[in-house]
Amino acid sequence: MLSIIAKRLLLAIPTLLIVSVFVFLLQKLLPGDPILALAGEERDPATLDFLREKYRLNDPIIWQYVYWLGDLLRGDLGISLRTNQPVTELILEKLPVTIQLAVLAMILAMAIGIPAGILAAVRKNSAIDVTANLVALSGLSVPNFWLGIMLILLVSVNLGWLPASGYAPLFSDPVRALETMIMPAFVLSTPLAATLMRHTRSAMLGALKADYVRTARAKGLSPREVVLGHGFRNALLPVVTLSALLFGDLLAGAVLTEQIFTIPGFGKLIVDAVFNRDYAVVQGVVLCTAVGFIAMNLVADILYVLLNPRMRTAL
Repeated sequence: MLSIIAKRLLLAIPTLLIVSVFVFLLQKLLPGDPILALAGEERDPATLDFLREKYRLNDPIIWQYVYWLGDLLRGDLGISLRTNQPVTELILEKLPVTIQLAVLAMILAMAIGIPAGILAAVRKNSAIDVTANLVALSGLSVPNFWLGIMLILLVSVNLGWLPASGYAPLFSDPVRALETMIMPAFVLSTPLAATLMRHTRSAMLGALKADYVRTARAKGLSPREVVLGHGFRNALLPVVTLSALLFGDLLAGAVLTEQIFTIPGFGKLIVDAVFNRDYAVVQGVVLCTAVGFIAMNLVADILYVLLNPRMRTAL
């Protein structure tokens, strides 16, 4: 197991290096000059020269990258040009919000998608199977921003059941936190639930045709024991590994949802940073998102080995 983790970490190093290059070059693609915005309306030439020298913008781009990478390896992601606050502090402030939203969305997706996939596989070609596939197709097709707006109009504006926006910390006010997070989490969970449903159904169909399932039925086990104890247990491997990868997507894909529901997380942070040309914040958020996605890929690999005895034997 340790050898697998070591190999994956070694593979992650060049990946992160390539990501860092793209993240750094990202600032060159953004329109505008952050120094002009930072200098204010006067834009005194001496002030502009001082700021460009301070942020090393007069150096060749390769040296700018080397200096930035050196600071990054020391854990310094730079200073926000707009708030003059360390980017690391901003990320540590916003990251728990996005993680809270992503965890709740993942729980909803698994609670909806996995049982629906099992039921669709057991009742193959029935009305339940057809309905589950149609709902899954709708979940993959409906845009998140449209679904979010429709939920706000229906649940918040017309029915008044839940707040249309806002955020509350989970540990300080759990009830308020659930009220503000349930709609955006549901919006985020719909495509994930659809994906999990289709993969669970496919894995279960393969498992239910296996010899060990026929043997279990021949022993006189109940349908529940056959489906859950033998079929689903062996179909769980691709579902669990897929869930880990989907959680990595959640951390990176909550931008529109957080904007719609005014949630002060990673998504809103990067959108505000792009509009304000706050390159240091954009670089820090994108880099942390890439690290999180690579970490979830590592978790998926580890889970695959833990759940598959044949992999452990082969290694």
